[in-house]
Amino acid sequence: MSIELRNIVKRVGSITHIKDTSLILEAGHFNVLLGATGAGKTSLIKLMAGLDKPASGQIFMGGEDVTGLSTQKRNISLVHQFFVNYSHMSVFENIASPLRVAGMAKPEIKTRVEETAELLQLQDFLKRRPSELSGGQQQRTALARAIAKESKAVFLDEPLANLDYKLREELRDQLPELFADRGAVVVYATSEPEEALLLGGYTALMDDGHITQFGPTAQIYHNPHDLVSASVFSNPPINVAQIEKKGDLAQMNEHVSWKLTGAAAGLRDGNYTFAIRPNHVAPFKTSDKSVAITGSVQITELSGSQSSAHFLAGNESWVSLASGVHNFQIGQDHQFFMDPDNCFYFSPDGKIAA
Repeated sequence: MSIELRNIVKRVGSITHIKDTSLILEAGHFNVLLGATGAGKTSLIKLMAGLDKPASGQIFMGGEDVTGLSTQKRNISLVHQFFVNYSHMSVFENIASPLRVAGMAKPEIKTRVEETAELLQLQDFLKRRPSELSGGQQQRTALARAIAKESKAVFLDEPLANLDYKLREELRDQLPELFADRGAVVVYATSEPEEALLLGGYTALMDDGHITQFGPTAQIYHNPHDLVSASVFSNPPINVAQIEKKGDLAQMNEHVSWKLTGAAAGLRDGNYTFAIRPNHVAPFKTSDKSVAITGSVQITELSGSQSSAHFLAGNESWVSLASGVHNFQIGQDHQFFMDPDNCFYFSPDGKIAA
């Protein structure tokens, strides 16, 4: 089973929401759509689900052209970030609803619902209404309905966005296992790079209505094709600055330079854009190669076991994200350290150089 998009374009009036896009998504693993809000993730899901029609291009499911088919005829399931359940029905009836529509026999419906409820730890809530459930239980109900239906394709549009941290962690860990070996193409939309990495599988990076890169999640994280892809796959935003390469030396400004090694050392002399993710910029040395950067701290945040600091280094705005609790003084200079082994170098056209 697969979903194939061939030169899909979506327009609303004079605005193009999805630019010419071709993509093949396979069953057997998670397919993640990763991009910021407004990148086009939901628009693409609506096209694949049949909720919207493309202005041009074709959509195939299992080799069949479904471009003109309605949502009901595509045998898909869709779970939103909002708890979309039928308020007048019990949890049992919510999960059973698509099975009844499909004309399944009552004994089989009962078996399917109970098996799915046990999988999602809902067996004690089958007689309750959605209003009597917690947020996590309501979202589990929506997920159970999608699993019980045994659809050809399951679309999960930021399904954990409105849950608290603990519930997000629990369900995120469970999702790959819940949909494993079901033969469905699973498409999961998120704006969080960390979530994409945790889910694994394959990821399509989205920006401004088009896919910038697609492939195994870990691979495209470590090997972005261009600066846009590197930026999409970074939260907080990736640090970017201009350098001049001379010989084996990279010069960022009069105070900051470092020796290039490996493929970077083989680049032609000239000007490049370099980028490094915030988790490779720390208020302490991480290796013998660490490069010191002094900057004026503008904003600090403490999130769980990590500290982040936004600072100005010359005319560049930087972000550091490091484990532990660190005391930064707003408005004061602080020394940070960059790991040059984790830098990306881009040519003037934005393509990866090394």
